[in-house]
Parts: sequence; C-alpha cells; structure tokens
Amino acid sequence: MSHTLNRDQILIAGCGDIGSQLGLNLITQGYPVFGLRRNINQLPPGIQGISADLSQPDTLINLPQQIDTLFYAVAAGTRDESVYRAAYPEGLNNLLNALQQQGITLRQLFFVSSTAVYHQEHHEWVDETSTTQPENFSGRIMLEAERIALNSGVPATIVRFSGIYGPGRNYMLGQINRGTGYPSDPVRYSNRIHRDDCVGVLEHLYQRSLRQALASIYLASDDEPAALHEVSNWLSEQLGVEITDTSARRTIGSKRCNNKRLKETGYSFKHPSFRQGYPPLISQFKG
Repeated sequence: MSHTLNRDQILIAGCGDIGSQLGLNLITQGYPVFGLRRNINQLPPGIQGISADLSQPDTLINLPQQIDTLFYAVAAGTRDESVYRAAYPEGLNNLLNALQQQGITLRQLFFVSSTAVYHQEHHEWVDETSTTQPENFSGRIMLEAERIALNSGVPATIVRFSGIYGPGRNYMLGQINRGTGYPSDPVRYSNRIHRDDCVGVLEHLYQRSLRQALASIYLASDDEPAALHEVSNWLSEQLGVEITDTSARRTIGSKRCNNKRLKETGYSFKHPSFRQGYPPLISQFKG
C-alpha cells in the first residue's frame, strides 16, 4: 500500500474516545489512519477500520502492508487482573509479533500508560525518573507492558497519563452533586488531565517525532496537582450544592506529578488545571 501524500501511515490500536479523536485530527493533516478494535462500527468516518481482537493473535492477520507509527491506546474496560493482562502486555506483545511476522517495520511506537505505575503515597513529587514499585495489580501490569514496548527493538515512547476527565467522565461531578466530598484530613493529592489534552499531547509528540528523537517516557498531567478536598469544594461551589458528607475516600496513593519534561518539548495545556477544564463539563452536566 503506497503512502498518501508521502505521509506516515498510522495505526491506532484500541481506537476508543481518545484514539478516535487523535485519528480525526491526524486525518485533517493528510495522514492515513487505521483504527483497530473489535467493533469497527463505532469508528468515526475517515478512520479505516481493522476488526480484530488484540487478545486473539489469529485475528491480527489483515494488517495494512505498511504501518509507520503505532499508537497503542487500549482501555481495559473493567478493573480485573486478567482483563488488564490481556489488554496490555499480552495484547501489545501479540500485535508487535503480528507486525513482525508480516514484515512491517515501525518508525515509532507510542504506548499509552498510566501514573498507576507510581507507588508514592506521601505527597511526593514524581517524574519520569522516579522509582516505580506499584503494589496494585494495575500498576504492575502496566509497567510490564511498558517494558515490552521499550524492549521491542522499535523506537518507543511511553506516555503516562494521570486521571483522565472530560466529556462522558462525570463520576466526580455526580458524586459532588449528591453532596459527597472528600475529607481534608488526611490530605490526599490527586492529578488529572483533560481528555482534550490527552489527544493534544499524543498529537504533539507525534509531530515532534517526525523531526527528532523523543525521550523514552513522558509524564502527562496538568499543571496543578491538588488535594482532593480542594477540588471537591471548588466543584461544589460551581455546582451550587453543599457538601454534607465527606466520606469519599481515595484508596491509592497521594503524589504530585511533575510535567516539566513534557512542557519542555513545547506542549501548552489547553486546560492547565481543573479550574479551566471543568466549567464546560459542569454546564453540560447541569444542562
């Protein structure tokens, strides 16, 4: 298959919310984009569908003859250890093996990971050089998948997203709207990134990869780590509701994510903090 306008051909594996928007953005720039998922009927027009199951190697036989860049942007769907293992290390390994068996050589691999790989829980600042010794299965399995990507023999970049919020992700808004917030003691720090910035970061790093080599890992989180009770109190004011119950608990970690490496590449956040990202979501939620 020949290149369109001599552009990279791009495969987005696990082409869901973030992957689909990324694909649409790249299509407008003239790049041919393929989206791999089990149900390709849910792909937006313009993205060329590949119906396959990453956990089933025998379904990965009809890949395009040429793929230059792979975005592995899978969502596990349910918080189950076997599902995580099938989605991340096993799925990635199956796809990389299929590409190799079909003689397809990647120029660049992007693996979408998570800050769940960090174990810190005493408000420490973490960055790409911080130790990763996760105690929860999700972090351990994600770290295993990261290593597969980095040891694949392909130029690979890991993008660790913190908690993603945005359209359709209204759990916290719903909780606050019911009057349930977080306690101020003990303080628990949280980190987040808007869905639009997830897309923006991946698009930005992709464009940068066409000009120069990338770092192996980028931590992608907005500019303002914040205590959960501060976020919930601010949201309650915006929603016009009173928090009457502070029983909400965060059971995993309390850390602060440093995005310096990412910002040094020139990326500018569309939503630098929850204060910029939530108002449109609140309007939709209340409307």
